[in-house]
Amino acid sequence: MKQLLILSGKGGTGKTTVASAFIKLSAAKAYADCDVDAPNLHLITEQGSEPEKTDFYGLPEAEIDSELCIKCDLCRQHCRFDAITAEGGYRVNPFACEGCGVCRLVCPVGAAILKPAVAGELMLYSTHGEKVFSTAQLKMGCGTSGLLVADVKKQMKTAAVDAGIDTGFAIIDGSPGIGCPVIASLSGVDMVLIVAEPSVSGISDMERIIDTAMKFGVKIAVCTNKYDTNIEITERIESFCKEHGLPFVGRIPFDMDAVKAINNGQTIVDIDCISGTAVREVYEKTLEILFEENGGSGV
Repeated sequence: MKQLLILSGKGGTGKTTVASAFIKLSAAKAYADCDVDAPNLHLITEQGSEPEKTDFYGLPEAEIDSELCIKCDLCRQHCRFDAITAEGGYRVNPFACEGCGVCRLVCPVGAAILKPAVAGELMLYSTHGEKVFSTAQLKMGCGTSGLLVADVKKQMKTAAVDAGIDTGFAIIDGSPGIGCPVIASLSGVDMVLIVAEPSVSGISDMERIIDTAMKFGVKIAVCTNKYDTNIEITERIESFCKEHGLPFVGRIPFDMDAVKAINNGQTIVDIDCISGTAVREVYEKTLEILFEENGGSGV
């Protein structure tokens, strides 16, 4: 199963809009939303079923047994995250605890323990063995987004195999930026389509995500969304791609009909609009690169 990952250097570029259009155009049988901090692909793709939900356990959290505690204060003194308070009995603030285990190490009576902590929720949509959609929601304040993204991708592949779904490729909607969830999304994929925005921050962040993706040795292509909001920067983006040997696969115009479609829970290829026409061309060029035997990334 080839994996096509759709990324953007920043939020608000229209990455999920493009991803949902690709899913509809390809009639994708396996796809995933790896933006676990703010998943929204499910809002504009048809699921047809309630998701199967599974708790995701991240880093453990400390807990102090008040019956065993002798109030020696060693745990509070050694906690560099200031997660332990002594007022009204020794307690651990779960939002501050990083699960490092120092409190357990220094406690002379074993009152400090580490317990598994739910850090998010995995969700799997499956439609009569015809398609699978894997996504997740990270619990607010948890720092294990990369691990959860890895599980989202693993769940998608495992579910597709278990359901006997024969799919040529899977589409993955990634996170904005270049942080841990993006790194986890990039691992193991065959190609990255970067959706760039023609703005000063957009071109800067595009360069950062291209640099990140190049380190993984995957095929890379770039398209510009809302290109007509700044033609000058759009041309700079295309020049950058040409200079670095990266395929530029198309321009998508700003389109108020696209906004209406998304607000109605539709993709931009569900209606007759200029952005939908443009994204079809981007889709065709992207798949040509994805299924090339060699090349296409310029790296």
